[in-house]
Amino acid sequence: MRRIRLACLLLIFVQVQRAVLGTHDVYIVTMEGDPVVSYQGGVEGFPATAVDLDEEMDVTSEAVASYALHLRGHHDKLLDSLLVEGTYEKLYSYHHLINGFAVHMSSLQAEFLRKAPGVKHVERDMKVQKLTTHTPQFLGLPTGVWPTGGGLDRAGEDVVIGFVDSGIYPEHPSFAAHKTDPYGPVPRYKGKCEMDPVTQRSFCNGKIVGAQHFAKAAMAAGAFNPDVEFASPLDGDGHGSHTAAIAAGNNGIPVRMHGHEFGKASGMAPRARVAVYKVLYRLFGGYVADVVAAIDQAVHDGVDILNLSVGPNSPPTATRSTFLNPFDAALLSAVKAGVFVAQAAGNGGPFPKTLVSFSPWITTVAAGVDDRRYKNHLTLGNGKLISGLGVSPATHGNMSFSLISAADALLGSSATKYSALDCQRPELLNKRKVQGKILLCGYSFNYISGTASIKKVSQTARSLGAAGFVVAVENSYPGTKFDPVPVSIPGILITDVSKTEDLIDYYNSSTIRDWAGRATAFKATAGIADGLAPTLYNSAPQVALFSSRGPDVKDFSFQDADVLKPDILAPGNLIWAAWAPNGTDESNYAGEGFAMVSGTSMAAPHISGIAALIKQKNPKWSPSAIKSALMTTANTLDKGSHPLRAQQYTASEMMTLSRATPFDCGSGAVNPKAALDPGLVLDATHEDYITFLCSIPDVNQSEVSNIAGSACNSNSKGRRPFDLNIPSIAISQLRGTVTLKRTVTSVSDETETYTIMTRMPPEVALEVTPPAVTVLPGASREVTVALTARSVTGTYSFGEIAMKGDRGHLIRIPVVAMGFK
Repeated sequence: MRRIRLACLLLIFVQVQRAVLGTHDVYIVTMEGDPVVSYQGGVEGFPATAVDLDEEMDVTSEAVASYALHLRGHHDKLLDSLLVEGTYEKLYSYHHLINGFAVHMSSLQAEFLRKAPGVKHVERDMKVQKLTTHTPQFLGLPTGVWPTGGGLDRAGEDVVIGFVDSGIYPEHPSFAAHKTDPYGPVPRYKGKCEMDPVTQRSFCNGKIVGAQHFAKAAMAAGAFNPDVEFASPLDGDGHGSHTAAIAAGNNGIPVRMHGHEFGKASGMAPRARVAVYKVLYRLFGGYVADVVAAIDQAVHDGVDILNLSVGPNSPPTATRSTFLNPFDAALLSAVKAGVFVAQAAGNGGPFPKTLVSFSPWITTVAAGVDDRRYKNHLTLGNGKLISGLGVSPATHGNMSFSLISAADALLGSSATKYSALDCQRPELLNKRKVQGKILLCGYSFNYISGTASIKKVSQTARSLGAAGFVVAVENSYPGTKFDPVPVSIPGILITDVSKTEDLIDYYNSSTIRDWAGRATAFKATAGIADGLAPTLYNSAPQVALFSSRGPDVKDFSFQDADVLKPDILAPGNLIWAAWAPNGTDESNYAGEGFAMVSGTSMAAPHISGIAALIKQKNPKWSPSAIKSALMTTANTLDKGSHPLRAQQYTASEMMTLSRATPFDCGSGAVNPKAALDPGLVLDATHEDYITFLCSIPDVNQSEVSNIAGSACNSNSKGRRPFDLNIPSIAISQLRGTVTLKRTVTSVSDETETYTIMTRMPPEVALEVTPPAVTVLPGASREVTVALTARSVTGTYSFGEIAMKGDRGHLIRIPVVAMGFK
């Protein structure tokens, strides 16, 4: 009885403590002491665990396991000694990439922990968001790249790509284990495979080598609803399956929908392995604490590439620099461990400073529109052609049928409770009137909010026996992106408001009405063309309208950073790939096995897959060397040999095209064949990145040490952010003449002499010395770059440095600068 009373008193004490302490949040805490990846020894009884970049860490070794256990124990001991048991919950111990933990506690406890010995930094958790076929041919992979890796049957073989996303649908053929050419084991990858709690089957099959989910922070925040979300690696969204298939999906998978085959799908590296780290969920996205735990685990497991089609909702607010936060710090440690990281740029375009990927050690990917467009048209009875979007068959026999608007097909007054004009509810419309006609529907805000869909219109029209449907946009919705949607019956979306007016005028003038305004005869006719086949254009690629733009920002006040972002452009518009049938991310593809989706989320896995091909050919290359190869060989011209263009808004919010700048597309459009053999690379080490962080004006050097885990040293003195040896140059405030250096390293088997050329507008002078360099195999050469502000315009000037080799190699380094007094 006494024990029960004591237990009750303890429970009451904990509850009182919680009430006094107030609302709890998730916090990420970093500690003094090195994580596993950089521990050089020094703690008695624990040998060093760090290895050189060209060595492989054995994560199963006793040294790694014991030191990791030591760090976890230290985290627990600190919390137990400072906080009352039951008033907090430790969610994760981070030990591989950063030394720290995630804990659910009150703001008072967080403040108390900040002052504790051994604690370097405490930061409240924040949310992350998703950044939401033909492209292998468009990029030249089947003929120019896959043969160099042993053909498509070996492209990306045994390279492991980790996907930090919404999980995977393992039953999809894009992720099937080949029976004729099975996937062998990858001994160096140590990731685990969770079991499906419903089927009790493993999520792994040889193609999928790891599958884990991370949701402790989401659960602690009260965001995780077990009735809606899957507490497993199963993809309940569709996004994760789509991105994994783009990068590493099996080759030659038929894309079938509504009885039509749209082609064969393939990942960029079809023999690469898939490792799943689920952090995104249907209702709320995800949390940084879960993402950091996933990244830490992925690198510990032994992935080669990390694909991040996720990003923060805004620049970090808790530190003075955009680059100093637990998310980017974990990725810096991943790069230090030899893992290449590709991240989506964001979908905030075409407006400037909308990037959500900031740091120079990350490859930030913008989204391009490739050469394939799905367009269609409607032919009216008066002979007018109205263009629109519609991936659908033509009306039967290519004939015309009578038009009837949803407003004229209403069933009595029952529609007053619902909006029937967007054709989402067939029970509100008169089947006898609609049957055999083309149903004319309105486009409401419900389509933008996601409560209405083109797929539902198609289902409504089919159930009513309509010959087809038209969805007409009557009002402009600034920022709305209209994508064609595959449907099973003839259908078209008219997005041009002026064309909609023509259609409505024709319909009204041709419809006979009685004295009360009721339609009695439908004389307007129309025919819908076949929109199933895409049209190919030479004016590709273009920067997609939605793709986030630079310049990069160095802090939450959105001051320009001396780092060029994005880094590169890859296809990200209307990308066909695998989908989870239970996915909810796109209502138009509910229940389907494939989806055609747009976003920088789709662009990033193109780069991840291509990086896997480079890694397969050059397994010893560092992540920065792979990034350099991708950037310096990128195309700055489209298929028609014209300068790349970017989709933009005019003052009247109409879409137009303008010449793309590096703030739109970075170094240009990815060229996989050239990236496999760049000739030269610009490499950077972990120490270089730390020096970069320390060189940022007004940065708190203790923050660098606390968050990045390495202290500033004497090498940082006098350095500037643009001194970092990366394949781009950005100077946000160019005063007078600025001189900097870049070091190029040969990755060719032959000696090559490079002639150096420059291009820059007259407002800024650009000079490089020497004018030519000869580089021996494996050797490095330094070039000096001088930029001089000739005039102050208040705008950036864009140029490039080109190095043309006498054995056929050509690399380009984009240069951006703004002259200041």
